[in-house]
Amino acid sequence: MDLGRHVAELANALAKCSAEVSSVHDLLPTEMLLLMTCRQMGECTATQLAPVLPVDSSRISRLINGMVDRGFLVRRRTPSDRRLVMLTLSESGEDVAIDLTQRMEAHYDALTEGLTEEQLRGFAETANAIVANFDATAAE
Repeated sequence: MDLGRHVAELANALAKCSAEVSSVHDLLPTEMLLLMTCRQMGECTATQLAPVLPVDSSRISRLINGMVDRGFLVRRRTPSDRRLVMLTLSESGEDVAIDLTQRMEAHYDALTEGLTEEQLRGFAETANAIVANFDATAAE
């Protein structure tokens, strides 16, 4: 089995879905992921977003600045530590994140049509095991 080819084909399909959905709000797929992740996390920091977003820390900072400038994210310094900046979705950011989530879920439903819960569970378990193996070898 050619694992790399299968993963590449799946990643390509997901990337095309992400590009289509994010373009509805004139966003890049990474900006869409940032908004959707912020919605899932509630209030978060840039450091908490770093493991989820497939970009380096300087790019995360630029993405956040762009989302703040467009009115999708709000920054708040914590009273206990003024160096710590918390991020939350603005009202318009929340609306956009909800719409993006619904659109992506519709794509996921279409992509997994005809698959059983058992197949999906097995896929998730396999993917998690592969990632865990990667993490273990990367730590060595």
